[in-house]
Amino acid sequence: MQGRGRKIEFPGPAVIIRGPLARRHRIAAVGRAGANPSFVEPRQVGPRGLLGFRSLSILGISIMGRATIDESGVPKFWGTSGRTLQWLVTAVATTDFLLFGYDQGVMSGIISSEAFVTDFPEVEGDSTYEGFVVSIYAVGCFLGALFILNFGDWLGRRRAIYIGAVVMVIGVIIQIAAVPVGGGATAQFIVGRCITGVGNGINTSTVPTYQSECSKAHNRGRLICIEGGNVAIGTLIAYWIDYGCLYGPDPFTWRFPIAFQCVFAFIVFGLNTRLPESPRWLLTKDRIEEATEVMAALEGKPVEDEEVKFGVQVIVDSIRAAGHNGGNTPISAIFTGGKTQHFRRMLLGAGGQCMQQLSGCNAVIYYFPILFQNTIDTSHNTALLLGGVNMIVYSLFATTSWFAVERVGRRKLYLIGTVGQMLSMVITFGALIPAQSGPGGEEAGKGAAVGLFTYIAFFGATWLPLPWLYPAEINPLKTRAKANALSTTQNWIWNFFIVMITPVLIEKIRWGTYLFFAALNACFFPILYFFYPETSGRTLEEIDLIFAKGYVEKMSYVHAAQQLPRLDAKGIDDLAKEYGFSSDDDEAGQVKEARFGEKEDELAENAGGQMV
Repeated sequence: MQGRGRKIEFPGPAVIIRGPLARRHRIAAVGRAGANPSFVEPRQVGPRGLLGFRSLSILGISIMGRATIDESGVPKFWGTSGRTLQWLVTAVATTDFLLFGYDQGVMSGIISSEAFVTDFPEVEGDSTYEGFVVSIYAVGCFLGALFILNFGDWLGRRRAIYIGAVVMVIGVIIQIAAVPVGGGATAQFIVGRCITGVGNGINTSTVPTYQSECSKAHNRGRLICIEGGNVAIGTLIAYWIDYGCLYGPDPFTWRFPIAFQCVFAFIVFGLNTRLPESPRWLLTKDRIEEATEVMAALEGKPVEDEEVKFGVQVIVDSIRAAGHNGGNTPISAIFTGGKTQHFRRMLLGAGGQCMQQLSGCNAVIYYFPILFQNTIDTSHNTALLLGGVNMIVYSLFATTSWFAVERVGRRKLYLIGTVGQMLSMVITFGALIPAQSGPGGEEAGKGAAVGLFTYIAFFGATWLPLPWLYPAEINPLKTRAKANALSTTQNWIWNFFIVMITPVLIEKIRWGTYLFFAALNACFFPILYFFYPETSGRTLEEIDLIFAKGYVEKMSYVHAAQQLPRLDAKGIDDLAKEYGFSSDDDEAGQVKEARFGEKEDELAENAGGQMV
């Protein structure tokens, strides 16, 4: 088959591809005589190489996963396909978020340790400087998210994850190499922590998107909640490593916990070497052969399977309906409305991240040991031990979202978590009044601790994973990478803000701090109730139709989600055409795309090609 400068030859049914893909690439795939019809042996025919098997590397290491084709024609990555391959993608995502949680929690146990203060005396007795050393990490994460905002669509999901892991390792090396000789060690440590944050910001902006684009609708929420829940488990690991290292030699006390981050980064790097790129990202780049191969591998079906082909067609229609005509999405596209509602959807995702931080989560996670030290008058070791117990509660309740997110739904979990967090902060507020104003303070302080235990349980089960899941699925493919990056910037901006002001709030308004967070949680409830539609059980393309329905029929998007029935691939295709979401419409600069099973004369007429 030949058309517009590209050539595909193989035995078996022809796959007709045209449009910008045909104009931008020269490809050849030659079938091997006597082989299975779906087996394609690639060979390079142009300077850009064979599409789907390009040689890309970082530091000389290949970072493009290659599929192998088994006897039944099913593509495989890491020698597997279907559900097992989806779990391998989840393994990369969860390991990355383990690293995220670990890096968030590791400083809480070492920042006030004697060995750390000895090596970095600037932090001793200066709570502002101490807070800066901790929170500079969030600044780095913010910069990493901005990097993905600008370069995420160009890099793709897997390459961005590679870069994030490498940057984190570089930051860790700079931190542990800080030696208090001749001054400047604290500045070096701060720079290293900021660089580590940049790597984490890159990955937290990318991993949820990669996970959602490689998952099926029925378990996408569960898989991303497993990923998000591992933030709690990572924090738990950090707490207990910090506690164990307290009994080691002085340099070991803080250097080993910092260095241990590299273990997670190396696992992410290694697993990612043979995993596929996101099929939806590949389709935005008109790399249809690769995308079809990846879709088939994730489904555990041959490339020639009609369901796989139709699934690719539905995604292509969704891309074109959003006005995507190849290349990188401009940032201005995020701020558009119409049927696709790009701006509204970005705000929903970013709003979730903002509310997560303003709910008071990091005020509890970072300063829980301080409550025990200041109110119940425990030692540093005992306070850290109790903080570790709190993290066990945090981790256990984080796992409940894995099972509830698809059964209960995103919207209900958001609302349940908001009410639970508000009541927990009220309990803490009520208990701390007598704790700080008269006799019985120790018992009241224990009551406040119970309130914080309850808070962290509700947070772990609901608000911990949901703000990472929602932006990854609520935003359309055209703007998903950039909108998700913008959402992540909100997490880190408000993270930095809350971590910096919490010590000041505790000093100035004392128990009123927790009333402040209770009031904020109360404000979140109506926002969630009236503006956040349910997305559980929906394909990413169905979610596009929720917003099209709300816009076209002029109804609340929450009601549109409630009224839209569950759709199969054909139902999505039919309704997309009804709302004008079809590549046949050729609107908004759309380019007509590949359609499987078209006639030879259509190919000759529209693509200028001919069968050979």
